[in-house]
Amino acid sequence: MRPYVGDLANRISVYRVDAICGPLTGGALLAGMIADRLQLEFLFAERRVSERTGLFPVDYRIATALREQVRARRVAVVDDAISAGSAVRATCVDLVALGGVPVVIGALMLMGSVGSRFAADQSIQLESLVNLPYAIWTPAECPMCAQGTPLTDAGSD
Repeated sequence: MRPYVGDLANRISVYRVDAICGPLTGGALLAGMIADRLQLEFLFAERRVSERTGLFPVDYRIATALREQVRARRVAVVDDAISAGSAVRATCVDLVALGGVPVVIGALMLMGSVGSRFAADQSIQLESLVNLPYAIWTPAECPMCAQGTPLTDAGSD
């Protein structure tokens, strides 16, 4: 994985960020390796279950001990893979709430268009090494749900 870390670190370095941040249950290890390679501060966001229901019921919050270090800093948000984008989205929301500026989102793998749309909507640059097709639907949009296809086969283990 290390050559890929260098490739993504090189892409992120052109944005002149002050820190690298990753969601602890996803890209934090990768974010830490990139921060080390670029000699930047490493931040991480902890996963927290919220009271919300629906597609994005989980929040990510910058660790308590690091929250004061975010204000007015340019931050790269790094995840190993982005599909639904919930970890990156919630991490960016918390960074902004703390006065940080998410400048670029980096990922080894981007699956589908949700991550790209989020980055574009937020005017954040996006860097990834691999882009794969991947479809995510809400239950109302899901073609299998519309056909009444069960999520599991009741006869299998």
